Amino acid sequence: QVQLVESGGGLVQPGGSLRLSCAPSGRPLNQNTMAWFRQAPGKEREFVSAIRWNSGIDYYADSVKDRMTISRDGAKNTVYLQMNRLKPEDTAVYVCAATLKYYRDYTERDRYDYWGQGTQVTVSS
Repeated sequence: QVQLVESGGGLVQPGGSLRLSCAPSGRPLNQNTMAWFRQAPGKEREFVSAIRWNSGIDYYADSVKDRMTISRDGAKNTVYLQMNRLKPEDTAVYVCAATLKYYRDYTERDRYDYWGQGTQVTVSS
């Protein structure tokens, strides 16, 4: 049974930085795309960023563009989300996801086959 395991969340002041990591436990996935979503209290889960595993092409939600960077390490089979200039509105549980097939619409939650449990990111002074 493959699970995605996230790490790197925590409490940070506005303007600060965090780096999240996510990797599958158990057998390696032959993933096509990995992504980060986030869910704030009382809100729906929303797309943050995605990366095509083979090409490295990346995508971002407008709300995080220029502040967050997604990357992957093929040798470690790990995806990262570098988050800079964090704002209080970035506070949420950040969840990693993976899909085995190519889908044009990488923002749709139902495209993803595997999900992590999430890691809490709190931006507060």
